[in-house]
Amino acid sequence: MSVRAAKPQVLRTCPVPKESKLLLPARRLRSRTTRGVNGFTLIEILVVLIIVGIISAITLMSFGLLGGDDRNLERDARRISSLIEVVNDDALLQGRDFGLEFMIAGYRWVEHDPILNQWFEVADDEVMRERQLDPGVEFELYLEEHRVLLQEEAKETETDEDKPNRDLTDDYLPHVLVLSSGDVTPFELRLIRISDRAEIVLTMSPSGEMKIGNDDQNPS
Repeated sequence: MSVRAAKPQVLRTCPVPKESKLLLPARRLRSRTTRGVNGFTLIEILVVLIIVGIISAITLMSFGLLGGDDRNLERDARRISSLIEVVNDDALLQGRDFGLEFMIAGYRWVEHDPILNQWFEVADDEVMRERQLDPGVEFELYLEEHRVLLQEEAKETETDEDKPNRDLTDDYLPHVLVLSSGDVTPFELRLIRISDRAEIVLTMSPSGEMKIGNDDQNPS
């Protein structure tokens, strides 16, 4: 009896995937994870913030919510009030008489010379120099409840003594007197923005009390 030799058994194996195919999903997953962590870049965030800021500023200005013009009116009124107080102190201490002349959009200080009996513009004085309002803002002045007609330019202070038929109305006189006695001419001064008629009011009462306010609120 003969014995046949057994044939060697050959095992079938699965083909091994290439390395590139195995690593590809891992690379994709890692790429997505990194993008989710980083988010927007710093430059992108800054650009967005700048655009939002510009849009917000334009919106506020278009609706007039900044109130800058109103603050300018109050600033000018308080400056005039402070100047009157300072000049009043100088008048009392130095025994000098001053005057305040208003134009449509400006004002200046003058001083009375008792020897010449003449008013002269105050020169070389930073406090009492001539000042102008912002463009688009004008004065309305009331003395004894009567509106005063203001001029665009300051008047001549010198008096022509030789003028024929001259009377007292030809003599220069400032609108508001600030005298060495401490007296100040009572007045009502309105600072008006022409574009929308917004205004702020500076008043000097007969008792010498100055107030700043407008038609919508009580003077302060």
